Amino acid sequence: MRIAPDYSKEFEKLAEAYEKSGGDTSNLLDKRVASIIISGDKVIGLNNVDGVEIEAGKQELGVWAKIKISKGKKIPMPIHLCTGFLGKEGEQRVNFEFIVEEGATVNFISHCSFPWSTKLTHKMTAIVRIGKNATMTYADAHFHSEEGGVTVISDTHAIVEENGKYKNSFELTRTRVGKLVVKMDVDLKDGAIADLESKVRGRADDDISIKESLGLNGKEAHGIAKSTIVATEKTHARIVNEAFGNAPYSRGHIECTEITKGADVDVATLPVLKVTNDLSELTHEASIGRINSRQLDTMMAKGMTEEEATEFIIKGMLS
Repeated sequence: MRIAPDYSKEFEKLAEAYEKSGGDTSNLLDKRVASIIISGDKVIGLNNVDGVEIEAGKQELGVWAKIKISKGKKIPMPIHLCTGFLGKEGEQRVNFEFIVEEGATVNFISHCSFPWSTKLTHKMTAIVRIGKNATMTYADAHFHSEEGGVTVISDTHAIVEENGKYKNSFELTRTRVGKLVVKMDVDLKDGAIADLESKVRGRADDDISIKESLGLNGKEAHGIAKSTIVATEKTHARIVNEAFGNAPYSRGHIECTEITKGADVDVATLPVLKVTNDLSELTHEASIGRINSRQLDTMMAKGMTEEEATEFIIKGMLS
């Protein structure tokens, strides 16, 4: 990938933010790696490889991007998406469309970095279409400022055709959340499989809202929706995980684990199971509470303080 001279200094700053979020800047510059770099309302870098077609353009307060994986192509290296905002205040909108054609396989690694923003609203909408016998994984890691002034609204809608596979993970564990609204829903056709997972750690007065939804609409469709939330201090969190068994021999499982630490946390979780076909099977697990005392005792017996043991266990859960 080549960065236009006009954007070289902006790229340097964005690369710094990208590294903070856990990304490796060398992947963005490797010609063998398909990638797109978004800064504010501009696309400052884009690279296609065989089997990958990326188109992008400017829209009001942000950009749109369409990424298509050609039929039968197995993309050997992950596609890297870098989205950042370098200013302190503003709004950014990103609309993605992902098309994975029949029999194709692709992995995406996405890093969203806003380390210097004190009052930012970031809105991301993704439409995902996964073809017959195709596979897509998407790992989305966020890195925000410690001001708590970032609002992220992430909305993903996916359709997975016959025997397709889809895995989507969202992670925000290293910095303040600010305000977070994550929605993921998937429409699973015959034999399709989905794995949705969210990991978030709230601090101070962070506000977290997550909704994951499995539509088991095809025969023998399988899905899991899992959330792990750590809420500390004055964190407010509302988690909804849903599964709808609408087809014979479909199976769904939802799992909600919320750890609380602090007298002023406000956390609620709601598992929703609905069956409209008597051959469908749905299950759920849900828990809210402090770290297990046995785990704490075990760690403290090894010489850790209670705070050190709690932190060690939390990091293990979110890793």
